[in-house]
Amino acid sequence: MGKRLKQQKRGAGSPRYLSPSHRYKADLSYRPYDDVEKTGVLTGKVISFVDDPARTALLMKVKYDNNESGTLLAPEGIALGDDVDVGAQGRIKLGSVLPLYRIPDGAYIFNIERNPGDGGRLVKAAGSYANVIAKEGKIVYIKLPSRVTKVFSNECRAQLGVIAGGGRLEKPMLKAGNQFYKKTAQHRLWPVPRGVHQSAYNHPHGGKQHHVGKPTTVARGTPPGGKVGHIAARQTGRRKGKRSVESTEG
Repeated sequence: MGKRLKQQKRGAGSPRYLSPSHRYKADLSYRPYDDVEKTGVLTGKVISFVDDPARTALLMKVKYDNNESGTLLAPEGIALGDDVDVGAQGRIKLGSVLPLYRIPDGAYIFNIERNPGDGGRLVKAAGSYANVIAKEGKIVYIKLPSRVTKVFSNECRAQLGVIAGGGRLEKPMLKAGNQFYKKTAQHRLWPVPRGVHQSAYNHPHGGKQHHVGKPTTVARGTPPGGKVGHIAARQTGRRKGKRSVESTEG
């Protein structure tokens, strides 16, 4: 009897695959989208930075002038003691949280709300940013880091700038121990060997030296014990180009 695959064990919900939420330090979200933000502005001061293992980006704690405290993503160039504005009447400056209709075209933004008031859903990884392309009535066109342009309501909020930590992938790991501690911080299983390197009772692709030995295309409804490889693939292998036939006169 073979062993269960990774996706079979993970689906059972064992502690090995659960997210370690007890290590996380902050629940990242914008403050409620109330009348204070819709018609006015709150000014906050950056009081500290937080390195949260729940995410790759650096966080900053902000204390507002109404004695509220909150947590925001830290943009590149922000420093302790700097001011950020939150609200429709806020200044267009680094780290401020503004509705999209207040942000000029071409500006760099991040932590974008998908729907007004949801607290921020898109573009939250270290070093990432989006661009405001154009505005048309009550909709705003935004180019995401994936180079896909999406449409948002002009009432959705976003932060100005580029998220800090963009160069984190440029430094090489140098040794497997560094990679181990990087994966352990977010409780990710590592290393995960390829199926062809495993035994036949560990993986459907195992038991061979250099190749699988059978087609790797499987149907969408394949049971979990065999659902590995090219799942519901339309095509595999190199695409065959159309041959151009040159017509000759004569």
